[in-house]
Amino acid sequence: MKINAAGLLLCTFLVGCGGTPPFNADETEDPTTTDGTIDSDRTLPPGTSSPQPDTTIFRKEAVDENGNGFAEGVAYNSTDDTFTVDNLPFDGGADTPYIRGQAVGSLGPYAVYEAVQQYPDTQTNATINQFRHRAIYGVSTSGNTEFAIVRTGAYVGYGFGGFVYERNGTVVLPTTGQALYNGQGAGLRDYNGRGGLEYTTSDVQIAIDFDDFNETTGRYEGAVDGFVFNRKVYNLAGEDITSEIYGRVGAASDATLTAIPTAVFTVSTNALDANGEITGTLTSRFGNNSGQAVDYENGQYYGIISGDGAEEIVGIIVLETGEDPTADGVRETLGFTIYRGNQ
Repeated sequence: MKINAAGLLLCTFLVGCGGTPPFNADETEDPTTTDGTIDSDRTLPPGTSSPQPDTTIFRKEAVDENGNGFAEGVAYNSTDDTFTVDNLPFDGGADTPYIRGQAVGSLGPYAVYEAVQQYPDTQTNATINQFRHRAIYGVSTSGNTEFAIVRTGAYVGYGFGGFVYERNGTVVLPTTGQALYNGQGAGLRDYNGRGGLEYTTSDVQIAIDFDDFNETTGRYEGAVDGFVFNRKVYNLAGEDITSEIYGRVGAASDATLTAIPTAVFTVSTNALDANGEITGTLTSRFGNNSGQAVDYENGQYYGIISGDGAEEIVGIIVLETGEDPTADGVRETLGFTIYRGNQ
C-alpha cells in the first residue's frame, strides 16, 4: 500500500493566507499559571509566558544540546503553498522555502513539505547536497488551532529540528461532565544511533473528566485519558512499512506482533489547567511469547483545548523506544487536531 500523495490543504483550510506567519513566537522557559506563579509541577514547553483562557497560547519544543527545539521562524505561505523554517543547517538556506512533498504531499488531513535537495555555492555555483528535512503542518477545521513538526533523520543522533503548536482563539472550559475527542494524527519518526526518517499516521482519542480531580489554587485539575492506535509507518516514498517495523521489534523480543502497540495516557493529577492546556505521560507495551510484559515506548503529550464549547484539541505527542534492534533509540513526534463529535 502506498500513501495518498494528493495535495489536500490549500488556503481554504490553512490560516495565515497570503503569507502571514501562523505561529506567534512569544517564548520563555517558564510558563506560568493564571495567578502568575511558576507551576513547577507541570511540564509545559516554552512559549506564552502568562497564558490565559481568553488569549492565544503558543508553545515550542525546548532547546537542548541534542538538537531539539532549534527550528524557528515557522510559517506557511498560501500564495505558493510553501513552508518556511529558520535555524536548521543545510536545508536550502533562509531564502529557499520548503515545497509540498513530491512523493508524499499529505498524511490524512495534514500537509507535508520537504526542503530542497541541492543548493548552489553562492560564489562558484557549485552544487552542495542538502540534508533531508521534512515538515508536517496541520490546522483545525475551525482555524483556531494548528501545529508544525520538522525533523531530518540525517544525523547519527536525532539531529536538529523542532515542533510548535498554538491556539489562536480562546476557550471556555466546562466545570462538570466529560468530553470525548477523536481524530487523526501524523508524525515523523527518526533514529538515534543511525540516520533514517519515516512518516507515521494514527488515530488519536482523548477523554477529559471535568468533574475530577478537584480544583486547587491556580490550577484546574481535571483528569485526562487517551490512546494512540491504528498506527502506521511509511518510508519517504510513501510505502507502508508497518509490518517491517513491528516484525523486527517482535523478533528481537521473542514476541509475535501483528501491529504497533497502542500508546496509552497515564491518568494523573495536574494534567489540565484553567487555560485549557493539558500535559502528561504515556506508554506502550506488549507481551512476549513467554507471557512477559515488554515496555515498548515512553513519552510525553502536550495539548491545548479551544472553543466556547471546548470543541477541539491541538497537540504534540513524543514517544521514544529502545526496543528497535537497528538503532539505539527511535523517536516518533506526532501532531494532531481532534474534535468533540463528528467533523
